[in-house]
Amino acid sequence: MDGKQRRRLEKALSEVDEHGTTGPRLVDDALRLWGRVRKLIDMKLIATEPDLEALELACYALQLPQRQTKLAPSKLGRPNLKQRCEGAAELLVSLLAEEVDEGLLDRATRILQETPQRQPMLEEARLLADAVNLDDFGVSGLAVLMVQLAIQGGGATQLVDAYEKREQYGYWDARLKEGFHFEAIRTIAARRLEAARATAQALLAEFKEDQP
Repeated sequence: MDGKQRRRLEKALSEVDEHGTTGPRLVDDALRLWGRVRKLIDMKLIATEPDLEALELACYALQLPQRQTKLAPSKLGRPNLKQRCEGAAELLVSLLAEEVDEGLLDRATRILQETPQRQPMLEEARLLADAVNLDDFGVSGLAVLMVQLAIQGGGATQLVDAYEKREQYGYWDARLKEGFHFEAIRTIAARRLEAARATAQALLAEFKEDQP
């Protein structure tokens, strides 16, 4: 992306909610996702030369605050991957239609549309899907979950409860098995999951110390 496009997106990302609250969270999340995608590209997981410009645009678009009421959130207040990608594609077109080359915009929106598919046709979409799913794993995934809960008025107790319920229902093992297209990224997710489990257990142990 050029500087003008990046500044336009960063301005849109600076408002983190419908109340006009400003902060760096969404910009930081976009930069972190794009950095993760570039590291995965460096692992040579795909044979073709990736469309870096369209991928970067898609990474930023996925962090745009989605305020449409038609996006029914999950129980934790966050749209699933399909909802996020559909919303991001629409927001990207409405935000940058006059400022971004039509071909680039088409390529970025196609990546977003392909990303939630079970078997994306585009290698870039497979890579982006794994990069987004990886964000749910590890200690960073706990931090994301904490932010979601805090938005709804929850705290550390609700974090532990939510994590334990997911463990009881085999949520993480299922996600690990089905949520990745590349085995190398699945291995990273498994390592991060062990770190998250250790952190959750440490937090739970502290909670038990506080009980009378």
